[in-house]
Amino acid sequence: MSSFNPKVYADLLRVRQAYAFEAGCFLMRFYAYMMNIGTVTMLTLAGYSFFVAGLTSSIIALSTFFIAPRVSKLVDERGQHRVVPVAAAITMAGLAAMLVNIAAHGPEWALFVAALPMGFVPNPQALARARWTFLIRSGRLGDAAPDLRTMFSYEGVLDDIGFMFSPSISIALASAITPVAGLLAGGISFAVGTTLLTLSRSTEPVPGWSDAARSAGASRAVDAAGASGADADAASAAKAARPKSVLRTSGVVRMLFAVMFFVGAFFSVFDATTVALSEELGNPNIASVVLIVASCVSMVTGFLFGMVRLRIPQYAQLLVTAVIIGCAYGSMFLVDSALSLFIMSTIAALFYAPLLITVNATCERAVPGSRITEAITWMNAGMSCGMAFGPSVSGIIVDTWGAAASFDFGAVLAFAVPVTALLGARILKQGLQKSYEVVGQEHL
Repeated sequence: MSSFNPKVYADLLRVRQAYAFEAGCFLMRFYAYMMNIGTVTMLTLAGYSFFVAGLTSSIIALSTFFIAPRVSKLVDERGQHRVVPVAAAITMAGLAAMLVNIAAHGPEWALFVAALPMGFVPNPQALARARWTFLIRSGRLGDAAPDLRTMFSYEGVLDDIGFMFSPSISIALASAITPVAGLLAGGISFAVGTTLLTLSRSTEPVPGWSDAARSAGASRAVDAAGASGADADAASAAKAARPKSVLRTSGVVRMLFAVMFFVGAFFSVFDATTVALSEELGNPNIASVVLIVASCVSMVTGFLFGMVRLRIPQYAQLLVTAVIIGCAYGSMFLVDSALSLFIMSTIAALFYAPLLITVNATCERAVPGSRITEAITWMNAGMSCGMAFGPSVSGIIVDTWGAAASFDFGAVLAFAVPVTALLGARILKQGLQKSYEVVGQEHL
């Protein structure tokens, strides 16, 4: 069924050409994870109302939802070094306008205008995974190539680190120095990371590389002498074509988008309701302890999960992890005290990272390697959409019926994860079966 190899991460660390882009994407993550909560903290500390702060954050989230996947589509079509610096410059222009307006305590409408271009933010998680996928599946690393599953686990750990520490850093800087200090530091980190990523050209995916690989592989099977011509023709065709969005063309990506929507929804409801319950119990520190412990548990299990090589099909791995996560977080309807909250969150956190790792690996299997940036960005957009939906509804529930009722709502959203996955099992299985042949051709 599976094997365990504690040395798999050594293969990743031996890929020294990845150090530069990994450092760049890690720095970019800090701004990406503090963008929304950092905006709320900054505006409220600067004297704006919670309504204005929440609305500004929502505009950033909606702008990111509509624009970021299209930025990633352009990245796949034209290359990271051509698109990422431009998108990052637009994002930083919006951030700069917001910071200047806040420093001058300018009008509220200017905040909403500045929030719109901040949605052009390139997705660092997708950019890093796209580079690793290119290096591994294109054969650039040869026999020294690490396992893709290990790569996704490694990237998941970096995501957890950024997700756990970035908001805290932003809040601490904004509270200790000045309201704009948190996001200013995040913006500087993002700019430095973008520069490191852009300058690391040797690991950048070539636009249309997987299409060229498939064409070259098919040509070699017929006539080895004509492979180079087929490769050039395929690369030219990929560059000239304007493919449709991967969300429209891939049923698996659409299903994963729906799954991630409910993941983001239940997880954000759980976070918000944990804070609400802590306040009801008269000890706000409960929420901090519970969430920090859960984040650490998730990070450790994600790291360990990368050492496991499962022998079951990819679609089955997703279904199993979806069912487990649904049952684990679905048990939040049993929470009625600090102790039950701690026990439930700690146990459920054991399965959170494995689900995300499996979802990313499934996405990688479902699309051509040259479309991976856009596909992962759509999944992240689904999760962001869920994280915007969940707290908005749970806030009303908490105000009306209390934290216990909000946990019930979160449990329903958690159970929706396995229901969605099981309803889409046929689409998932068929889509991945078609992709196995494609992946094999890319290795020829």
